[in-house]
Amino acid sequence: MSFKKLFSRSLAANPDRLHFAAHSHHLWPDASYSAQVEAWNDAAELADQKWDKVMAELWPRAQREVAAELATGSPDAIVFAPNTHDLLVRLFTAAPRTGRARVLTSDGEFHSARRQLARWADAGDASVEQIPVEPFDTFSSRFLEAANRREHDFIFVSQVMFGSGHIFDQIDELAALARPEGPWVVIDGYHAFMAIASPLGNEGDTNAGRRIGEGAFYLGGGYKYAMAGEGCAFMHAPPNFGSRPWITGWFAEFEDISLPPNSIGFAKDASRFLGATFDPSGLYRFVAVRCMLEQAGLSTRLISDHTRRLQQQFLGLVDQTPLASAELLNPIADGPHARFLAYRTERAEALYAALKLQNCITDVRSDVLRIGFGLYHDEQDVELLSSLLRGLS
Repeated sequence: MSFKKLFSRSLAANPDRLHFAAHSHHLWPDASYSAQVEAWNDAAELADQKWDKVMAELWPRAQREVAAELATGSPDAIVFAPNTHDLLVRLFTAAPRTGRARVLTSDGEFHSARRQLARWADAGDASVEQIPVEPFDTFSSRFLEAANRREHDFIFVSQVMFGSGHIFDQIDELAALARPEGPWVVIDGYHAFMAIASPLGNEGDTNAGRRIGEGAFYLGGGYKYAMAGEGCAFMHAPPNFGSRPWITGWFAEFEDISLPPNSIGFAKDASRFLGATFDPSGLYRFVAVRCMLEQAGLSTRLISDHTRRLQQQFLGLVDQTPLASAELLNPIADGPHARFLAYRTERAEALYAALKLQNCITDVRSDVLRIGFGLYHDEQDVELLSSLLRGLS
């Protein structure tokens, strides 16, 4: 089955390109183009009053969409920002600690988080304990064991590791350790949001999202599987955690108009973590893409089924390619799976470069070649990718 018609503009913009990096920069669907135009037109027509539409219509709609995907039942616990790094900084500075912040994380976090935590440690503001992600099959239990020592103020871990596609599958147990007075638990869900159905628990556990959402912060955004592009990161902020963040802009007291002059007020909901003026076009695109998926009858579960079929098709063809001798770090098994396949091989850089010369875009991280599958791929694309790889043997 093909859904290419939903991405006609992006595909037509570079018709000879074979883009298998949906996990890195997801192609934008046509709905996002119309939304971007709408954002411009609203700015032209409404000028200053565009914020009435943004904050009264788009913002709550986007909140409802994120909360529905996470199954938390708490739209007002969602706040948006230009990127997740911005939200990480706000969280870290707001988290309770005595002296240096004691941080628990993994050695497989995305570059912005890894770099920022390392810099805070370098500056003496944090002591950072990293749990190795390998061996992968014991990572979740080893990480939870470290968290259970209750020696940390700030716990940060990815739900899906960006390098290997490994899934941390004990979020529920980790969230149960969180307390407003510390520790704070932060789940980076960027490679899980709209990539894994029911990211906050088993689909059969209807209360998992609410339960986890009561204790854990959850970060994600539109750049990847939400198909909405940059500028639309979000955070689920549990109630009673961080009522007065240190880093704050005027939007954080947007609704607190009863305060006397010179007071520092904070909204009661997640917008207490807001900063200042932002580009709202990402919200336009995100809401439009979610509406597109609803109209097309496409849920995260159905999209995941589509990409998994393509992954399985590719695995059936890989024996005749240079990846036959590579180590697949995230084999397909029962349960959730990342939207990309991660192959470790000493030829990763060379294969990436050779494919790129043929306008076939994948992604490489050190000795790992990542191949990302999306809604805009079909069986013919997989056949073409495997054919190109066979030519590199």
